[in-house]
Amino acid sequence: MSGIGTQRQHVFGDGPAVLADVRAHAGLIAVVVGAGAALIALIASGTAQPILLIVLSLLAMAGAFFIFGWMVGHIHFGTAQSRHDVAGMLADDFNEALQLTRNDGARVWANKRFDRILDRSAAGNIAALELGLGGSSAASEAIFRLTRAAQSGLARSEDVKVTLANDALGPRELITWVRISVSPFQSGGASKDKRPLVLWKISDITSERQKQAAAVAGYELQLERYETMPIGLLAADDDGAIVHMNGTLARWLGVSDKLGASTRVSKLADLLAADGAELLLDMRRRRRPDEIVSTDLDLVCEDGRLLPVRIVCQTANDALSALADDPDEFSQPVGGGMVIAVMDRREEEIDDATTEVAGVRFARFFRSAPIGIATIGRDGKISSTNAAFSRMIVDGTSGIGEAALDVLARTGDDDTSKAIGDGLEKVLSGRGNIPPVDIVVGAKSEFTRRVYMSPLTHTGSSSEAAILYAIDVTEQKALEAKFAQSQKMDAVGKLAGFVAHDFNNMLTAIIGFSDFLLQTHRPTDPAHADIMNIKSSANRAAGLVGKLLALARQQTLMVEPLQLGEVMTDLASLLKRSVGEKIELKLSSGRDLWYVKTDKLQLEQAVINLAVNARDAMPDGGRLTIRTRNLTERESRRLQQRGMLPGEYVEIEVSDTGTGIPPDVIGKIFEPFFTTKEVGKGTGLGLATVYGIVKQTGGHIYAESSLGDGTTFRIYLPRYHLDEKDEAAITERVEAKNRVQKADLTGAGRVLLVEDEDVVRSFAVRALTRQGYEVLEASDGLEALDVMAEQNGNIDIVVSDVVMPAMDGPTMLKEMRKTNPDLKIIFVSGYPNEAFQQALGEETFAFLPKPFSLPQLAAKVKEQLET
Repeated sequence: MSGIGTQRQHVFGDGPAVLADVRAHAGLIAVVVGAGAALIALIASGTAQPILLIVLSLLAMAGAFFIFGWMVGHIHFGTAQSRHDVAGMLADDFNEALQLTRNDGARVWANKRFDRILDRSAAGNIAALELGLGGSSAASEAIFRLTRAAQSGLARSEDVKVTLANDALGPRELITWVRISVSPFQSGGASKDKRPLVLWKISDITSERQKQAAAVAGYELQLERYETMPIGLLAADDDGAIVHMNGTLARWLGVSDKLGASTRVSKLADLLAADGAELLLDMRRRRRPDEIVSTDLDLVCEDGRLLPVRIVCQTANDALSALADDPDEFSQPVGGGMVIAVMDRREEEIDDATTEVAGVRFARFFRSAPIGIATIGRDGKISSTNAAFSRMIVDGTSGIGEAALDVLARTGDDDTSKAIGDGLEKVLSGRGNIPPVDIVVGAKSEFTRRVYMSPLTHTGSSSEAAILYAIDVTEQKALEAKFAQSQKMDAVGKLAGFVAHDFNNMLTAIIGFSDFLLQTHRPTDPAHADIMNIKSSANRAAGLVGKLLALARQQTLMVEPLQLGEVMTDLASLLKRSVGEKIELKLSSGRDLWYVKTDKLQLEQAVINLAVNARDAMPDGGRLTIRTRNLTERESRRLQQRGMLPGEYVEIEVSDTGTGIPPDVIGKIFEPFFTTKEVGKGTGLGLATVYGIVKQTGGHIYAESSLGDGTTFRIYLPRYHLDEKDEAAITERVEAKNRVQKADLTGAGRVLLVEDEDVVRSFAVRALTRQGYEVLEASDGLEALDVMAEQNGNIDIVVSDVVMPAMDGPTMLKEMRKTNPDLKIIFVSGYPNEAFQQALGEETFAFLPKPFSLPQLAAKVKEQLET
């Protein structure tokens, strides 16, 4: 310790600083010495007698003032004490060990306690500090981190368990924990050395650590008491999620551990039967923060059994304060939530004869009933409700204290409000047999509840006059609406099917004879335009019939395996023409799309309909995006609640940036004849047709829209797995398409044409004859069999209608195949019904839907003869 106490250097009084001060005053001293020498030389010269007298007078006056100042106490004799010396003496008495160092670790100053920790005569360094703190690895690591922080100019502190080498901070056996801290320090004295310094401080925090340990021990004692209490305790947050349960409750419920590690137990709704959780949360919300809530309910055990209990609920802060030895311990908020005390009432229910037990049992039944129950006082106000009533009628609140008429007629129309008012008036007067009333509730009036009203027997002490029962009939109403819709669709389908056959026959004749006339009239002929208008109108009429059939999901589908990426690519040019120049069209196809099995023409028509609707929603332009991608079974499960069966699908997404569809309209867009367009600008069959096409294919379609942001339609078609037969058919179809495109429509062969409509048969005979075929005619199936017999089966191909008198097409085909199993046949029809499709069984045939044109008929016959 020699030299440290007597030769201590100070921050502002070290050697370099003193040397700097001497250098600063050297010039002044030289001036004073020079002035004195000049004065002596002047006196010795003898010519300065007057000046000498003046100087002596001035010195005498200065001496007189000096003596006067000393006498009155303004001038003192002694050694001046530096303020820095005083600060150093004060720092020596601090309880903390202090040291100032430079950034490089060189020490500038330290108080006595720090020197005693180092216990070294030389100026300390980091290594000496580590030894002074016991040399433990924890102390070394902490000092290393603090040194790095000090070098970066940061303030840090660390708590370290140490073994001191001496009693610098107090009795060595009591010192176990110290807090070491570093912080930047900037001197403010007169020293010229302004380099940044670092202040190290070491404090004894043993007593603080002991208090923390004592608090932890107290918490552990409280926790042990909490776990072994004879009642169940449960902590939950404001949303009903279980935070903790004690061992007693876990044992009653049979859960695997106190926190309910069983995945079934994670929230109050998992433990409370029926709507008990909603009831409890609502009761908690309606009470004051310091008010205790109690009720009788049933808990659901891990094995499904019910446990009758009494539940007492209080906010978390109040409950913890009541349990703690020191109430101030939990005086601050702990994040909300509630603590629930659960008392087992199984033993009490053994004695069923007591009125109290019967009342408790009734209360539990009332609270946990799956239907809504509420009682009404004689003043017409709701006096009590169970959880189901709160959930179904008043959106989670109790409704207690409100007028029953206001609660029940809150979202109803005038007729519903009147029916409720009349019913309440009767039931409050004691009359029964009141018809139930259906009311709509919910933010969007999406739920329907049926309310029954029944009077209670009046007693002198009872204030309750009637009881209400509410059941959910939303699903029933939806089923009724679906049934009514299906009946309407069935009626439309029957009408369309009845009309389609005869109407398509007429359209076939119109279109066919228009083709004949167009062949004999040049475009410059004045009649050519009239004939084109006739044919165009006939085609539009055919399209309308097709929409009606699609609407009823009874149109004829020529299903085939399709790759939707190729379909959308082929459709791109037509879509671009349909939406116009102001709409930006973007097509995006997923990789390795799966196959689907559907009618290509019908699917293309559905996509075009959606694109046209999107165009109409973007009158000022916008962007239309059509995407295709695969939808895995896992992804499809997310749509189960919307009625979609899990499986693999291919998705077509049609999205626009238009005006969007209002929420009150989007639920009706697929209804037939529903349209928001002006009169004459829409038939209301576009989206209904799309819906029918998708549904008949076994797919699903959903719409999502936001006003101002656009609308998105998503079509999901089931994945189809190809077999060898399908792959061969795809190859053959491509080759046949190429052959038809490259070759003409003329051909040779004997064709048997079977058609009961004379005008259609006449057109078809002329069309095939002009292409070079020999055509034989028959008006029904029986006549066709006679013709076949006359020709000894020497017929190349049969073109036949499906629905005919005497014998229909399928029956005729089976008879002909008995003698000629390889006979080729083309069925033509505007409406083949389910009986026709089932009657064909495994028979192979080609199909040409009515109405058809002359080129279509010739191309189909040529295609079949060449295969």
